[in-house]
Amino acid sequence: MNDPKKPDPSETAAPETPPEQAAPDEMPDLMAPDAVEEAFEGVFRQGPAEGREAALEAEVANLKDQTLRALAEAENARRRAQKDREEAARYGAVPLIKDLLGVADNLERALAAAPEESEGPAAALRAGVEMTRRELAKAFEKHKVERLEPIGEKLDPHRHEALFEMPHEAIPAGHVAQVLEAGYLLHDRLIRPARVGVSTGPAAGAAPAPEAPGSRVDTKA
Repeated sequence: MNDPKKPDPSETAAPETPPEQAAPDEMPDLMAPDAVEEAFEGVFRQGPAEGREAALEAEVANLKDQTLRALAEAENARRRAQKDREEAARYGAVPLIKDLLGVADNLERALAAAPEESEGPAAALRAGVEMTRRELAKAFEKHKVERLEPIGEKLDPHRHEALFEMPHEAIPAGHVAQVLEAGYLLHDRLIRPARVGVSTGPAAGAAPAPEAPGSRVDTKA
């Protein structure tokens, strides 16, 4: 008879065998030089270390040059845009002022042709024209428009347009003797040159102009 306390060896379940695990010494070493070399094989196929380093340095230098060029172009574009904005603000009114110069000229001609009377309709008309001319002159002055009337000044080809020559007793040769049409400047830019007649000096055979008292100093005293 079998002992009931004794388990039957046939009925005892065999313990499960755990899954096989790789031994520690069989795990791949990802930090090993061979593994790194294989992982970056495409990068390091270019040759020895010295060649790779030179190629990387050349690539860095090329990228740096491209970056500096892009920054320089952006800075130049910014400066050009800023200059364009400043010039537009400073000289944007040039077309309008050119159109108004004809109005100023006509007012000057009207005043020159109007009779100088103290009473009557003609006097009121002259006063109205004169008032309009003054208001236009104030508007020009407010917006930095300068009127050029260079009587007695030396001829400047950058600001004056010489139309003819004429003898003049008091104005030396090469200087402006008559202004036919005033010139105008906006800030430092010429809008219209002054149209002038240039003196050739005293006429041949004319007596020299008298000197003003005190204009000559006796240096022999």
